[in-house]
Amino acid sequence: MECSVPENAQPKDGFALFSDRSVVAMRVNGVLKDLAATVTDADEVEPVTIDSPEGLGILRHSTAHVLAQAVQRINPQANLGIGPPITDGFYYDFGVEQPFTPEDLKAITKEMQRIVREGQRFVRRVVTDDEARAELVDEPFKLELIGLKGANADAAEGASVEVGEGELTIYENTTRDGEVVWKDLCRGPHLPNTRMIGNGWDLTRIAAAYWRGSEKNPQLQRIYGTAWPSKDELRAYQERIAEAERRDHRKLGAEMDLFSFPDEIGSGLAVFHPKGGIIRYEIEENLRKHLLRNGYDLVNSPHITKKDLFMTSGHLQTYADGMFPPMHLDEIVDDEGNVTRQGQDYYLKPMNCPFHNLIFRSRGRSYRELPLRLAEFGTVYRYEKSGTLSGLTRVRGLTQDDAHIYVAQDQVKEELTTNLNLVLDLLRDYGLNDFYLELSTNEEGNPKFLGEPEQWTTAIETLREVAVESGLELVADPGGAAFYGPKISVQARDAIGRTWQMSTIQLDFNQPDRFELEYTGPDGQKHRPVMIHRALLGSVERFFAILLEHYAGDFPLWLAPSQVVGVPVAEQYGEYLDDVIGQLRAAGVRADVDHSDDRMQKKIRNHTTAKVPVILIVGEQDRAAGTVSFRFRDGTQENGVPVANAVRRIAAAIASHALVLKAGDLA
Repeated sequence: MECSVPENAQPKDGFALFSDRSVVAMRVNGVLKDLAATVTDADEVEPVTIDSPEGLGILRHSTAHVLAQAVQRINPQANLGIGPPITDGFYYDFGVEQPFTPEDLKAITKEMQRIVREGQRFVRRVVTDDEARAELVDEPFKLELIGLKGANADAAEGASVEVGEGELTIYENTTRDGEVVWKDLCRGPHLPNTRMIGNGWDLTRIAAAYWRGSEKNPQLQRIYGTAWPSKDELRAYQERIAEAERRDHRKLGAEMDLFSFPDEIGSGLAVFHPKGGIIRYEIEENLRKHLLRNGYDLVNSPHITKKDLFMTSGHLQTYADGMFPPMHLDEIVDDEGNVTRQGQDYYLKPMNCPFHNLIFRSRGRSYRELPLRLAEFGTVYRYEKSGTLSGLTRVRGLTQDDAHIYVAQDQVKEELTTNLNLVLDLLRDYGLNDFYLELSTNEEGNPKFLGEPEQWTTAIETLREVAVESGLELVADPGGAAFYGPKISVQARDAIGRTWQMSTIQLDFNQPDRFELEYTGPDGQKHRPVMIHRALLGSVERFFAILLEHYAGDFPLWLAPSQVVGVPVAEQYGEYLDDVIGQLRAAGVRADVDHSDDRMQKKIRNHTTAKVPVILIVGEQDRAAGTVSFRFRDGTQENGVPVANAVRRIAAAIASHALVLKAGDLA
């Protein structure tokens, strides 16, 4: 709904324009503003409801202000950092002498409840830089933010909620009598008053965080929270979080003995145990089959290279902070300490693309070879900050299912379409079916993005056409492109509705120029290819974690590390069961017999806990009839299945990538 102020009408504020109590702010000529702002007859005005993405952000940022006010009511010496809204919530950083405790959170929560009930108004006031410094003289972090105003505002995480390109503003919390009881540097907008925050919020956890994200700066205390329009929505969110914690891949990885992060190796560097190793093998082998069926050539490249390669590619100029420090090698020094041969810097590779460019350039290429699709499971190394590491989803050593495709200009759109279809087919193969697309573009005038504006425009429009023609929802991601070109990313929702960025398809018109890549066209002349970066799964490690959480460890039969376990009712049936398991192994099934001294009930309980999809139980009746009994993960059973039939059905379920959880799933 839009609202245009009638001609000749007096300026009005948002309260006069919108009586609906769900409206918490307004968009005036495309800019978010408080309801207290006035508009004229020339303005185009849209309401912002509390349940919209912008409204939720305003709710959460307003709740962050209440958190900060509560902390300073309890501890007036606490210094204010930054408190932005984030996905599903908010946080606020504080400079305090002692770390917060769970008991502190209880006291802060009670104080926040009082502030909410007080119905304080959020009042915006424009100030000059000098006025802001004078008013915030006791807030050192706020004073630093004032100095970041303008183009440098993104130098601090979340700083854009406080300072930006335009004027500085302070938001005051005032009582109904107009008394100012608290204030904060902020761009806004905010809710009209604290009472509108309601009771759909909670404080969730405490963490440490370096000021402006740098380990060289003071360490602050961060309080996280969440806020929703209603108590019911808060409870639903808390249930989703509890389910996510039950599915946490780090917890399941330890319980199922899949992988670990030994301290002796280093942070963010995983080792896969035998059970995790076989899952990883199945993921990679399935992907290789898809690649070979779709005309890819498999290549391989080393883990380190000389510095010059990453200078040519542009990574050292644009990505050095994400790379491990160099190793200085090959230097020769004589007995007197004189350098007789200069050494060279070698880097662990953060990307595979420069190596694939060298493969393309290794000999002359003809247009008849295009598209040339080079694919590699290449392990790369990225120097992620220790505070950002998170299990397998954020690591320092990762294996990318990387491919780089070299095409002629007139092949670009067809190749993009083919690859997007390949991505979607592959993800469906792993049980992921709920997708949307995100188009990441450049920011005009930002020097980070290399290449001519015309190249960017053409590339973006081509990607947009392919995305729209897919029929999937398309979401814009301004400024999210790589430095060398725009991209489409496939966002997939898992079993509990969380969104994960999966596959990416990127156009690159920068590296072919930097590496002077050429092919001979049908006209006999040299031409520059277009380069497409394509990752179907992203990194194997991250995809492994996503699948583990998506299935809560109950993998489809083909991915399960142990697919079938035989449990004899008594010891004398073990030999018969060995023969059945032997037939399954001959059919390529990962199967074993549990010959341990445990009682049958304990064996079944152990293997059910270990999430084995199919347990074969055999007693006298089965041995006499040449049958087995199926027991499934949910406790249901199917009895008296002839052995040959059982082997056929299990093998067929593996081949079809079926999810086998209960009786009836094993067709």
